[in-house]
Amino acid sequence: MKIALMDSGIGLLAAAATLRKLRPDADLVLSSDPASMPWGPRTPEEVTELALGCCRAAAALEPDALVIACNTATVHALAALRAELEPGLPVIGTVPAIKPAAALGGRVAIWATPATTGSDYQRGLIRDFGGTADITEVACPGLADAVEHGDDDAITAAIADAAARTPAGTDVLVLGCTHYELVEDRIRAAVSPTASPALTLLGSADAVAAQALRRVGDPTRTGTGTLTVLHAGVPAVLPPAAALYPQGSVLATLIG
Repeated sequence: MKIALMDSGIGLLAAAATLRKLRPDADLVLSSDPASMPWGPRTPEEVTELALGCCRAAAALEPDALVIACNTATVHALAALRAELEPGLPVIGTVPAIKPAAALGGRVAIWATPATTGSDYQRGLIRDFGGTADITEVACPGLADAVEHGDDDAITAAIADAAARTPAGTDVLVLGCTHYELVEDRIRAAVSPTASPALTLLGSADAVAAQALRRVGDPTRTGTGTLTVLHAGVPAVLPPAAALYPQGSVLATLIG
């Protein structure tokens, strides 16, 4: 079994690490274009073209499924990616965990990139799945880029800025960018002083990994646990910043 994941940068580590834990034998392909980061400020057309480039490079290695492990790419490029690659290659998008958050009820905050915050896509998810929950969208400028580069001071500043704009008493915090899941503990620590004592953080990695395994045509097919990294279609290695996060360590230590 071979599963590919694409993202602008290392945000794909969360879903990839989950897949590695669920199926240690699966061969993983991580396709990104970190030199083009951040994607948030780019136009939908630019994001689509960059995403297509990453996905075409991954598809050339003949994976059994392709995960779009990027909320921004899912918002702007999922339809184009599916039009080009399916039905031959199942394409799984990353959707913010708004539905399960709303099901928990109470006050919900959605942390996302400025491009995703307020987008028709996210507003549609809130309309369709938000129910009666009190939902607030919180843009997090600079956080994904800071996580990508392992810039500790910038991560601290971006989290503090978003935490200050998160409503007091928040019961559920949705991590609407895959990069944010790499610093989940730091986000929780920043929000906890003003949040509900029973604060729940919801990311997308677990759901996306499970969906990818469901979409694989032959789940009994095994691999050898290899890890292939592509940057703009060129063979590469995990960037140094990946080692700063638990998910990157999981992948580095479990390479077959």
